[in-house]
Amino acid sequence: MACALCGIDPLTQIDHSATTTPLTADSVLIVDGVFAFRPEIDAYWDFRIWLDVDAELSVRRGAVRDQDWAGSDAESIHRDRYLVAERLYLAESDPLPRMDVIIDNTVFDRPRLMTGDR
Repeated sequence: MACALCGIDPLTQIDHSATTTPLTADSVLIVDGVFAFRPEIDAYWDFRIWLDVDAELSVRRGAVRDQDWAGSDAESIHRDRYLVAERLYLAESDPLPRMDVIIDNTVFDRPRLMTGDR
């Protein structure tokens, strides 16, 4: 059994899916993906973790992080593309009720486990 650790790199558009690493029966695979709980793939996950952060804070963080490659367009890319896509995803897939754990990631270096009552 093997796993590709990267599919298509979103920045370079290079497909790395042919590069795999071996897995054993007791391997634990952690998948990080923006739309990882879409209905067509949601059934593959044994445990779901949601990192919760305010939309505006997410836009600010993304703009700072992507400044090097996006330049002055970084904030608008996050606000007008990524944030819009996230809102559509939440409305269509409604992933939050299926989460095993929700972590408040407002303070980046101090994540906080949230209770089930959101």
